Amino acid sequence: MKKLIICLFSLVFMASCVDDLEEYNVDQKRATAVPAVTLFTGATKNLTDVLTTPNVNTNNYRFYVQHWTSTQYLDEPRYNMTSRTIPQSMWTVLYRDVLNDLVEAKRIVTEDATLAEGVKKNQLAQIEIMEVYTWSVLVNTFGDIPYTEALNPQNALPKYDDAKTVYADILNRLEAAVGQLDPKTTGFTASGDILYSGNMERWLKFGNSLKLKLGMVVADVDNAKAKALAESAVAGGVISSNAENAAFEYLSSPPNNNPISSNVKGPLSTREDYVAANTLVDAMNQRNDPRREFYFSQVNGTYAGGKYGFPNTFTSFSTVSAKVANPTFEAVLLDYAEVEFLLAEAVERGYNVGGTAMDHYNKAVKASITYWGGTEAQATAYLLQPSVNYLTAPGDWRQKIGTQEWIALYNRGYDAWVTWRRLDAPTLLPPVEGLTVPTRLIYPVNEQTLNPSNNAAAASAIGGDASSTKLFWDVK
Repeated sequence: MKKLIICLFSLVFMASCVDDLEEYNVDQKRATAVPAVTLFTGATKNLTDVLTTPNVNTNNYRFYVQHWTSTQYLDEPRYNMTSRTIPQSMWTVLYRDVLNDLVEAKRIVTEDATLAEGVKKNQLAQIEIMEVYTWSVLVNTFGDIPYTEALNPQNALPKYDDAKTVYADILNRLEAAVGQLDPKTTGFTASGDILYSGNMERWLKFGNSLKLKLGMVVADVDNAKAKALAESAVAGGVISSNAENAAFEYLSSPPNNNPISSNVKGPLSTREDYVAANTLVDAMNQRNDPRREFYFSQVNGTYAGGKYGFPNTFTSFSTVSAKVANPTFEAVLLDYAEVEFLLAEAVERGYNVGGTAMDHYNKAVKASITYWGGTEAQATAYLLQPSVNYLTAPGDWRQKIGTQEWIALYNRGYDAWVTWRRLDAPTLLPPVEGLTVPTRLIYPVNEQTLNPSNNAAAASAIGGDASSTKLFWDVK
């Protein structure tokens, strides 16, 4: 009886502390509302993480462009995409962990009646720019993708949209977002903006530079569109120094460390899975490239690359440098060197972007060398070499620009892969006969099993769900 009285007293006492019994069902440890800025920050970090990590379960772009190779596991450098869930991992992060958060952040900002109109417009533009960036990665990786019916929890079986149509739409969205930015007004402030710490002038340059970058992707199939976007981007102002790079500086400890540091031998890992690929190291050795010391470690005083796609002894070859393996080393989404390479290409295509192709090419190479830690003098000497000088380097403009951009995009495997597919330079050969260097990722197995009809229609529309299938813009 005493226990019953105590229980009844407890219930009465607890009831007196709440307005209704529904409050008993509230989980006090579960957040009921997440601020838009938190979602925006998280999405941006997740995007940089997935494009930066070398984890073989998620991101193998460094293999595809032969910047790195493996020591013992050969499935990935030989382009096997089914022994691990590589496509699924990339797909899931981009849809679930990036786009979902950006869409929700957009909803919250839109419905926030307390925000000043100018601030709201800037925040929505920032979200839209990052959303366009993410959509571009998906479409340039897989081809046709769920787009108009994606991210709808009420539709578990979204249709796939034509890649060319998706790309045209995100280009239009990007133009609108850039046009909406007002550098005189704030957007997401320093604590939530991990790229530019609230500097809206730099966001405007980033948006214009992304417009240039994505426009050039379709230059071989829609020259007029690429020309218009490139000229508009330059007129609006693009990234013009390394200080304006779109980069995220990591912290020293997990989970906010540079993801490379968790996957290579260094302060956070003892793994010995990767060495530098001979394809890249040989090309840099031939040119006496001053960036080698910042890219790679030395072996007996030299830089030596392991044979791409074959077993390699870790201690016999160069691996990533201490700089790249540093937990705080930054991730880059878009930089000054890439912008200058794109402008050199634009001049060669006849676009009105100012300067000469050689001038922009030289600026790109110098920007890359000085970003990594080299000197202006080293950059000047490097450019004087016949194999590097724009007037004497072998091949046409695609080969000259493509080769140097491939070198400069070290540690940015995805961007190097897109550039290689666009310009077909340098020549990259598969490790063994019968293989083809991937030109896309295959669709995730989950899509094949859970959304089979729409997935099958998409595979048929692009010419087959194979890693050798070329996307709509890859026509050379």
